[in-house]
Amino acid sequence: MASNTGTESTNDSSSSKEAEKPPPIEPIRLPTAEEIRGQDIWNNCAVRSVVSGVMGGGLGLFMGMFLGALDNPIMQEEMTGRQQFIYTAKQMGRRSWSSAKAFAIMGLVFSAAECVVEKARAKHDMTNTVVAGCVTGGTLSAKGGPKAACAGCAGFAAFSVLIEKFLDRHD
Repeated sequence: MASNTGTESTNDSSSSKEAEKPPPIEPIRLPTAEEIRGQDIWNNCAVRSVVSGVMGGGLGLFMGMFLGALDNPIMQEEMTGRQQFIYTAKQMGRRSWSSAKAFAIMGLVFSAAECVVEKARAKHDMTNTVVAGCVTGGTLSAKGGPKAACAGCAGFAAFSVLIEKFLDRHD
């Protein structure tokens, strides 16, 4: 029994030495000229905003199609299959266009506001998200008057913070 404990301690010390080896040092790779150009293009607020607007519009288009397909006509029992199909197709088109516009504007305004605030402050933190959310919510609900704009600002800012916390983008 005494010989077993001696070999176990020898094995334990050799395995701990292997576990403590530092990771191999890798050389630093500098970015290529194409990578730098691509990063410079993406850091442009106009490019970033347009891309966000287009992606938001695409998302809205698909959401509108899906939600439009779920609409049932009121007089469904008296309609033929063809009439129901035409009604559903029209609803999908209306919803798709409406949702695409709303999501495109939302993506464009939010991305532009966040980018401009981030560049002005030279910081990437939660304040940028709050300001961008407020600007976006206020812009989307401005047609309803000042009270609606203030409520939209507060609501969208809070929603933006929740999404950021969920995605855990900021430290």
